[in-house]
Amino acid sequence: MNLGFGEIALIVFVALLLFGPKKLPELGKAAGKTLREFKLATKGMMEDDEDDKTQKTQKQV
Repeated sequence: MNLGFGEIALIVFVALLLFGPKKLPELGKAAGKTLREFKLATKGMMEDDEDDKTQKTQKQV
């Protein structure tokens, strides 16, 4: 999914029309927090998965 300048400008323009300039920073902040939480949860699951693998290999030895 490769977005060019024109597509991004159109998305920003439509967002301004729908939400207004006062609401956009709040929406951006909420989206950032959501992405950060998702990233931390994903990282935690990956670390748990790696810990399980190391425990299984240690039990086999």
